[in-house]
Amino acid sequence: MKVVISGTSAELGREAGRYAGTLIRNVISEKGEANIILATGTSQFETINQLIAEEGIEWSKVTMFHLDEYIGLPLSHPASFRKYLKERFLAKVPQLKASYLINGENDLVTETAHLGKIISEHPIDVALVGVGENGHLAFNDPPADFDTEEPYLVVNLDEPCRKQQMGEGWFASLDEVPLQAISMSVRQIMKSAHIICSVPDARKALAVKNSLENQVSNQFPASILQLHPSCTFFLDKNSAQFLPEQTLQNENYSK
Repeated sequence: MKVVISGTSAELGREAGRYAGTLIRNVISEKGEANIILATGTSQFETINQLIAEEGIEWSKVTMFHLDEYIGLPLSHPASFRKYLKERFLAKVPQLKASYLINGENDLVTETAHLGKIISEHPIDVALVGVGENGHLAFNDPPADFDTEEPYLVVNLDEPCRKQQMGEGWFASLDEVPLQAISMSVRQIMKSAHIICSVPDARKALAVKNSLENQVSNQFPASILQLHPSCTFFLDKNSAQFLPEQTLQNENYSK
Protein backbone atom coordinates (compact mmCIF):
# COMPACT_ATOMS: atom_id res chain seq x y z
CA MET A 1 0.00 0.00 0.00
CA LYS A 2 1.26 3.46 -0.91
CA VAL A 3 0.24 6.85 0.48
CA VAL A 4 0.65 10.16 -1.38
CA ILE A 5 0.01 13.37 0.56
CA SER A 6 -0.72 16.67 -1.19
CA GLY A 7 -1.15 20.13 0.29
CA THR A 8 -4.73 20.72 -0.83
CA SER A 9 -7.73 18.72 -1.98
CA ALA A 10 -7.35 20.14 -5.49
CA GLU A 11 -3.76 18.93 -5.67
CA LEU A 12 -4.86 15.56 -4.30
CA GLY A 13 -7.44 15.25 -7.06
CA ARG A 14 -4.97 16.14 -9.77
CA GLU A 15 -2.45 13.58 -8.49
CA ALA A 16 -5.08 10.83 -8.21
CA GLY A 17 -6.64 11.63 -11.59
CA ARG A 18 -3.27 11.65 -13.35
CA TYR A 19 -2.35 8.33 -11.80
CA ALA A 20 -5.71 6.84 -12.78
CA GLY A 21 -5.21 8.07 -16.34
CA THR A 22 -1.75 6.50 -16.50
CA LEU A 23 -3.04 3.15 -15.24
CA ILE A 24 -5.97 3.12 -17.68
CA ARG A 25 -3.75 3.99 -20.65
CA ASN A 26 -1.29 1.26 -19.65
CA VAL A 27 -4.03 -1.36 -19.28
CA ILE A 28 -5.50 -0.50 -22.70
CA SER A 29 -2.03 -0.71 -24.23
CA GLU A 30 -1.47 -4.13 -22.69
CA LYS A 31 -4.94 -5.68 -22.98
CA GLY A 32 -6.74 -3.66 -25.63
CA GLU A 33 -9.44 -2.59 -23.18
CA ALA A 34 -9.93 -1.57 -19.55
CA ASN A 35 -12.59 -2.19 -16.92
CA ILE A 36 -12.90 0.48 -14.25
CA ILE A 37 -14.94 1.35 -11.16
CA LEU A 38 -15.88 4.93 -10.36
CA ALA A 39 -16.90 6.26 -6.97
CA THR A 40 -19.04 9.33 -6.39
CA GLY A 41 -19.53 11.94 -3.68
CA THR A 42 -17.76 15.21 -2.92
CA SER A 43 -14.43 13.46 -2.31
CA GLN A 44 -14.26 12.45 -5.96
CA PHE A 45 -14.95 15.82 -7.63
CA GLU A 46 -11.33 16.78 -8.29
CA THR A 47 -10.16 13.25 -9.13
CA ILE A 48 -12.87 12.73 -11.74
CA ASN A 49 -12.31 16.19 -13.22
CA GLN A 50 -8.62 15.42 -13.71
CA LEU A 51 -9.37 11.98 -15.16
CA ILE A 52 -11.68 13.59 -17.72
CA ALA A 53 -8.90 16.03 -18.64
CA GLU A 54 -6.33 13.28 -19.20
CA GLU A 55 -5.20 12.96 -22.81
CA GLY A 56 -4.71 9.76 -24.74
CA ILE A 57 -7.36 7.60 -23.07
CA GLU A 58 -9.30 5.58 -25.65
CA TRP A 59 -12.63 5.77 -23.88
CA SER A 60 -14.30 3.57 -26.50
CA LYS A 61 -12.25 0.72 -25.01
CA VAL A 62 -13.32 1.39 -21.41
CA THR A 63 -16.13 -0.32 -19.50
CA MET A 64 -17.26 1.46 -16.33
CA PHE A 65 -18.94 0.06 -13.24
CA HIS A 66 -20.60 2.01 -10.46
CA LEU A 67 -19.85 1.51 -6.74
CA ASP A 68 -23.13 2.22 -4.96
CA GLU A 69 -26.56 3.81 -5.15
CA TYR A 70 -29.40 4.61 -2.80
CA ILE A 71 -32.49 2.43 -2.87
CA GLY A 72 -35.67 4.15 -4.01
CA LEU A 73 -34.06 7.44 -5.00
CA PRO A 74 -35.16 8.68 -8.44
CA LEU A 75 -32.66 9.70 -11.10
CA SER A 76 -33.96 13.26 -10.83
CA HIS A 77 -32.90 13.63 -7.18
CA PRO A 78 -29.74 15.75 -6.67
CA ALA A 79 -28.22 12.99 -4.50
CA SER A 80 -28.65 10.23 -7.09
CA PHE A 81 -25.26 8.75 -7.88
CA ARG A 82 -26.54 7.71 -11.30
CA LYS A 83 -27.28 11.37 -11.94
CA TYR A 84 -23.82 12.28 -10.60
CA LEU A 85 -22.02 9.94 -13.00
CA LYS A 86 -24.22 10.80 -15.98
CA GLU A 87 -23.64 14.53 -15.54
CA ARG A 88 -20.12 14.68 -14.11
CA PHE A 89 -18.50 11.90 -16.12
CA LEU A 90 -20.42 10.19 -18.89
CA ALA A 91 -21.58 13.46 -20.49
CA LYS A 92 -18.01 14.78 -20.54
CA VAL A 93 -16.05 11.93 -22.12
CA PRO A 94 -16.45 10.20 -25.48
CA GLN A 95 -18.83 7.26 -25.48
CA LEU A 96 -17.52 4.33 -23.48
CA LYS A 97 -17.49 0.74 -24.61
CA ALA A 98 -20.11 0.20 -21.91
CA SER A 99 -21.25 1.65 -18.60
CA TYR A 100 -23.22 -0.10 -15.89
CA LEU A 101 -25.01 2.15 -13.42
CA ILE A 102 -26.87 0.84 -10.39
CA ASN A 103 -30.62 1.44 -10.47
CA GLY A 104 -31.94 1.50 -6.93
CA GLU A 105 -35.51 1.78 -8.20
CA ASN A 106 -35.46 -1.68 -9.82
CA ASP A 107 -36.33 -4.95 -8.12
CA LEU A 108 -33.38 -5.39 -5.76
CA VAL A 109 -32.85 -9.12 -6.31
CA THR A 110 -32.97 -8.71 -10.07
CA GLU A 111 -30.68 -5.64 -10.06
CA THR A 112 -27.97 -7.12 -7.82
CA ALA A 113 -27.99 -10.43 -9.69
CA HIS A 114 -27.83 -8.70 -13.08
CA LEU A 115 -24.94 -6.43 -12.15
CA GLY A 116 -23.17 -9.24 -10.33
CA LYS A 117 -23.21 -11.45 -13.41
CA ILE A 118 -21.85 -8.68 -15.64
CA ILE A 119 -19.01 -7.61 -13.35
CA SER A 120 -18.03 -11.24 -12.82
CA GLU A 121 -17.35 -11.38 -16.55
CA HIS A 122 -15.25 -8.16 -16.47
CA PRO A 123 -12.20 -8.36 -14.19
CA ILE A 124 -11.61 -4.85 -12.86
CA ASP A 125 -8.34 -3.18 -13.77
CA VAL A 126 -8.64 0.16 -11.95
CA ALA A 127 -11.01 1.06 -9.11
CA LEU A 128 -11.48 4.61 -7.85
CA VAL A 129 -12.87 4.61 -4.33
CA GLY A 130 -13.09 6.80 -1.24
CA VAL A 131 -13.47 6.38 2.52
CA GLY A 132 -16.48 7.56 4.51
CA GLU A 133 -16.33 9.49 7.76
CA ASN A 134 -17.27 6.24 9.51
CA GLY A 135 -14.56 4.35 7.61
CA HIS A 136 -16.93 2.76 5.14
CA LEU A 137 -15.75 1.45 1.78
CA ALA A 138 -18.45 2.01 -0.82
CA PHE A 139 -21.60 1.80 1.33
CA ASN A 140 -20.24 -1.06 3.43
CA ASP A 141 -20.67 0.53 6.85
CA PRO A 142 -19.12 -1.02 9.98
CA PRO A 143 -19.25 -3.87 10.76
CA ALA A 144 -18.73 -4.57 7.07
CA ASP A 145 -19.18 -7.98 5.51
CA PHE A 146 -15.66 -9.08 4.57
CA ASP A 147 -16.73 -12.61 3.64
CA THR A 148 -19.52 -12.53 1.06
CA GLU A 149 -18.57 -13.33 -2.52
CA GLU A 150 -21.68 -11.61 -3.88
CA PRO A 151 -20.50 -8.71 -6.05
CA TYR A 152 -23.39 -6.42 -5.07
CA LEU A 153 -25.35 -6.27 -1.82
CA VAL A 154 -28.35 -4.55 -0.30
CA VAL A 155 -26.95 -2.78 2.77
CA ASN A 156 -28.36 -0.78 5.66
CA LEU A 157 -26.89 2.70 6.10
CA ASP A 158 -25.91 3.58 9.66
CA GLU A 159 -26.60 6.98 11.20
CA PRO A 160 -23.04 8.35 10.88
CA CYS A 161 -23.10 7.51 7.17
CA ARG A 162 -26.49 9.15 6.70
CA LYS A 163 -25.38 12.23 8.64
CA GLN A 164 -22.37 12.54 6.34
CA GLN A 165 -24.63 12.55 3.27
CA MET A 166 -26.76 15.27 4.82
CA GLY A 167 -23.69 17.23 5.94
CA GLU A 168 -22.30 17.24 2.42
CA GLY A 169 -25.45 18.97 1.24
CA TRP A 170 -27.09 16.16 -0.70
CA PHE A 171 -30.18 16.13 1.55
CA ALA A 172 -31.99 18.85 3.53
CA SER A 173 -32.59 16.67 6.58
CA LEU A 174 -31.59 13.30 8.02
CA ASP A 175 -35.11 12.00 7.49
CA GLU A 176 -34.65 12.45 3.74
CA VAL A 177 -31.56 10.23 3.57
CA PRO A 178 -32.49 6.68 2.48
CA LEU A 179 -32.01 3.88 4.98
CA GLN A 180 -30.66 1.40 2.43
CA ALA A 181 -28.48 1.23 -0.65
CA ILE A 182 -27.08 -1.20 -3.18
CA SER A 183 -23.33 -1.41 -2.70
CA MET A 184 -20.48 -3.23 -4.36
CA SER A 185 -19.14 -5.71 -1.82
CA VAL A 186 -15.76 -5.44 -0.13
CA ARG A 187 -14.47 -8.63 -1.74
CA GLN A 188 -15.51 -7.43 -5.19
CA ILE A 189 -13.64 -4.15 -4.69
CA MET A 190 -10.57 -6.05 -3.47
CA LYS A 191 -10.52 -8.11 -6.68
CA SER A 192 -9.50 -4.97 -8.62
CA ALA A 193 -5.96 -5.07 -10.02
CA HIS A 194 -5.31 -1.46 -8.90
CA ILE A 195 -7.16 0.66 -6.34
CA ILE A 196 -6.96 4.45 -6.07
CA CYS A 197 -8.43 5.79 -2.84
CA SER A 198 -8.98 9.58 -2.77
CA VAL A 199 -9.72 10.99 0.70
CA PRO A 200 -9.67 14.78 1.20
CA ASP A 201 -10.78 16.98 4.13
CA ALA A 202 -10.23 17.15 7.89
CA ARG A 203 -13.60 15.54 8.62
CA LYS A 204 -12.16 12.26 7.33
CA ALA A 205 -8.85 12.46 9.21
CA LEU A 206 -9.86 9.98 11.93
CA ALA A 207 -11.20 7.54 9.35
CA VAL A 208 -7.90 7.81 7.47
CA LYS A 209 -5.92 7.10 10.63
CA ASN A 210 -8.15 4.12 11.48
CA SER A 211 -7.87 2.79 7.93
CA LEU A 212 -4.08 3.07 7.70
CA GLU A 213 -2.81 2.64 11.26
CA ASN A 214 -5.24 0.17 12.91
CA GLN A 215 -5.23 -3.56 12.44
CA VAL A 216 -7.49 -4.75 9.65
CA SER A 217 -11.01 -5.02 11.03
CA ASN A 218 -14.54 -4.91 9.69
CA GLN A 219 -15.16 -2.20 12.29
CA PHE A 220 -12.92 -0.04 10.09
CA PRO A 221 -13.99 -1.30 6.65
CA ALA A 222 -11.42 0.61 4.57
CA SER A 223 -8.61 -0.90 6.68
CA ILE A 224 -8.84 -3.97 4.45
CA LEU A 225 -7.12 -1.93 1.74
CA GLN A 226 -3.90 -2.48 3.70
CA LEU A 227 -3.99 -6.03 2.32
CA HIS A 228 -4.31 -5.05 -1.34
CA PRO A 229 -1.15 -5.53 -3.45
CA SER A 230 -1.62 -2.33 -5.48
CA CYS A 231 -3.56 0.28 -3.52
CA THR A 232 -2.62 3.97 -3.36
CA PHE A 233 -4.19 6.41 -0.90
CA PHE A 234 -4.24 10.04 -2.03
CA LEU A 235 -4.61 12.41 0.94
CA ASP A 236 -4.33 16.12 1.59
CA LYS A 237 -2.70 17.71 4.64
CA ASN A 238 -6.07 17.92 6.41
CA SER A 239 -7.11 14.30 5.97
CA ALA A 240 -3.58 13.16 6.89
CA GLN A 241 -3.32 15.25 10.05
CA PHE A 242 -3.58 12.33 12.49
CA LEU A 243 -0.95 10.20 10.80
CA PRO A 244 2.52 9.87 12.38
CA GLU A 245 4.84 12.83 11.91
CA GLN A 246 7.31 10.79 9.86
CA THR A 247 4.51 10.08 7.39
CA LEU A 248 3.65 13.76 7.07
CA GLN A 249 7.30 14.62 6.49
CA ASN A 250 7.75 12.01 3.80
CA GLU A 251 4.56 12.91 1.88
CA ASN A 252 5.01 9.74 -0.15
CA TYR A 253 5.56 6.44 1.59
CA SER A 254 4.83 2.74 1.29
CA LYS A 255 3.58 0.49 4.03
